[in-house]
Amino acid sequence: MASSISETTIRGMDPINFIKGYNKLNHLEDQAAPSTHTHKKPLLITITISFILLFTLIIGAVVGALVHHSYTQSPEYPSLSSSYADSIKTICNVTQYPVSCFSTLSTLNASPKFDPELIFMASLKISFTHLSNLSSFPKTLILRAKDPRSEAALRDCESLLEDASAQVNNTISAMEVGPGKKMMTESKIEDMRTWLSSAITDQETCLDGLEEMNSSVVEEVKNTMQPSKEFTSNSLAILANIKVLLQNFNLTMH
Repeated sequence: MASSISETTIRGMDPINFIKGYNKLNHLEDQAAPSTHTHKKPLLITITISFILLFTLIIGAVVGALVHHSYTQSPEYPSLSSSYADSIKTICNVTQYPVSCFSTLSTLNASPKFDPELIFMASLKISFTHLSNLSSFPKTLILRAKDPRSEAALRDCESLLEDASAQVNNTISAMEVGPGKKMMTESKIEDMRTWLSSAITDQETCLDGLEEMNSSVVEEVKNTMQPSKEFTSNSLAILANIKVLLQNFNLTMH
């Protein structure tokens, strides 16, 4: 199975390319936010995240309409060869960063039964791993800070990234259930959307604070944080479209 593909290959289908402008949305990058956690602009960020979710739902609907027929021909799960890669593409096509989504998720050990809920869980764990590793990064940069304002912003980042990691972990914990209990329910989905949206907000607020302070390390932090931002965003997009994705594979929440 190829570990990565071009964005053109992932998108594959013209109707998706028609709305590929979604991938060019800088969903929170251009929003100015104060440098401290307590002075965020929650309403503006919430509206922006809601706008992103609307686009992911539109993409999910298009993907569902295009691929549903192929998966309703058989009651069985897709086979594990090329159709496994196609199944991962179907999921990653609803995200803002399909290339990083596919290149990572396609390297996972294939399950005998393809399950979008388990793929979502895998995406969450990747996001959590990146955030956990990232949470200590500001400490190393504080030693390099040349002015008190950069140091204060980095300390905010440390707290914000710890919170983001905790929010993603909350989502993972909600999915870890015992026998006979559902990994997903309507109420769980709402809670998980809130947690993942908060994790995205935390990461963006960290960067906004550094930019406001004209920190000399803002680009380094931005580049280091990019993978965690992409995987958290991808996880939220998969969650927003989970019902359509499950339907595509003849599944319900379980």
